[in-house]
Amino acid sequence: MTTLQELGIDRMTAAERLQLIDRIWDSLPDAVEPGDVPEWHLIELQRRRAAAQGTPGAGRPWREVLAELQGTE
Repeated sequence: MTTLQELGIDRMTAAERLQLIDRIWDSLPDAVEPGDVPEWHLIELQRRRAAAQGTPGAGRPWREVLAELQGTE
């Protein structure tokens, strides 16, 4: 695996790194094959799903939170 130093990412500003993250995120396909998802991601998703089911009503829809942050609720 290539390091941050080899890619020059360690020399980027925080704003440049965030832009890079955004570009990488946008480059991902809408769907991935199950084999492309690391096992630890699946385990974490299972953990979070179990936690959410154990505390119904604790979360809020993301659109609601976004509207609140944007002051459009």
